Amino acid sequence: MKLYYAPGACSLAVHIALREVGAPFDGVAVDLARHVTADGTNYFDISPRGYVPLLEFDDGSRHTEVASLLQYVADLDPSQALIGAAGSARRLMVVEWLTFVSTELHKVFSPWLWHKETADSTRRAVKDKLAERFAELDRLLSEQAFLAGEFSVADAYAFTIVNWANFLAMPLTTYPNLRAYLDRISQRPQVQAALAAEGLTK
Repeated sequence: MKLYYAPGACSLAVHIALREVGAPFDGVAVDLARHVTADGTNYFDISPRGYVPLLEFDDGSRHTEVASLLQYVADLDPSQALIGAAGSARRLMVVEWLTFVSTELHKVFSPWLWHKETADSTRRAVKDKLAERFAELDRLLSEQAFLAGEFSVADAYAFTIVNWANFLAMPLTTYPNLRAYLDRISQRPQVQAALAAEGLTK
């Protein structure tokens, strides 16, 4: 199995999940500015949409979309500790949070805050929306350590996306519980390993 990723992109969530379940995989870095892999391959020839993450299976099939891939990877662990069994309350909660991160965080951050041509009025509206969601998460995390009780793939996704605030110089000082949550996840051994592999540790 191959994971096509870009350092710090949303693909980091899948990278973390693969390490958490102990799945063997090869990581292939993608330069998203030029859409090429390290060996110069045109990434559009691999992924017509041109974005990461992409998982390539041993049969040659290729699959995208973070929330979908996280569910697949979580199920590679027979215990399903990162998602819960089919039909369980835990699985429903984890998938609910995966969907929340995808729609309320990921697609609010991206593409708007990553492009210089985005209008200032749009930037303000996007940051206001994110502030609402960060406040909601901060309240939740004052009462529990992780989104769905125990650590799950939803936390790998939320950690990855909320951390974009640091790349974009958006201070999280008013959300102490959210900051503590990010710190807590960052100390997990497999998260540390994924960050190091992507060159994201100091």
